[in-house]
Amino acid sequence: TGDTITATAGPGPGSLPVREITADDAAIQLAYAARVVIVPGYGLAAAQAQHEAVALAQALTARGVEVSYAIHPVAGRMPGHMNVLLAEANAPYEQLADLEESNPGFPRTDVALVIGANDVTNPAARRPGNPVSGMPILDVDRAKSVIVIKRSLGHGYAGIDNELYNDPRTAMLFADAKAGLTALLAGLSAYAK
Repeated sequence: TGDTITATAGPGPGSLPVREITADDAAIQLAYAARVVIVPGYGLAAAQAQHEAVALAQALTARGVEVSYAIHPVAGRMPGHMNVLLAEANAPYEQLADLEESNPGFPRTDVALVIGANDVTNPAARRPGNPVSGMPILDVDRAKSVIVIKRSLGHGYAGIDNELYNDPRTAMLFADAKAGLTALLAGLSAYAK
């Protein structure tokens, strides 16, 4: 689902082909997944959308979906910030996984739901010669499909395009984290499993 669009990613190589998805289509994908990994980032923290993320995870769990959170050590505004935000929203501790715990599970993940995370998911880190080279990343590009909730194709702190966004398995849901998660939760409730 989703149409391929050409969107300008800001300064850099010009236009990147990306696939945009609607909240309803994303909700269908989540509704029928067996395993979903939520990857929260700075955009979730900035939008204060931790309660919406946990509500979506609870709704998926109630449907029998295996849900976990993959948390990069520097996700959020400072190290450890994302754990605090998710704990505040009553995310079950056993669903929280760090980078080393999360990465081996991505190949068996039906949907990686990236919420406002940028540089920490950029596959460019695996190649030398760019600002994120060698940085430990969450291997979301190894999931069967990826949905990214982000306001735009803007750059992260490293100032480079995120190669994840034009991966054919990635679909972009352009929205503020809180609004995007609210729309996904509403869409999810419309589908019986």
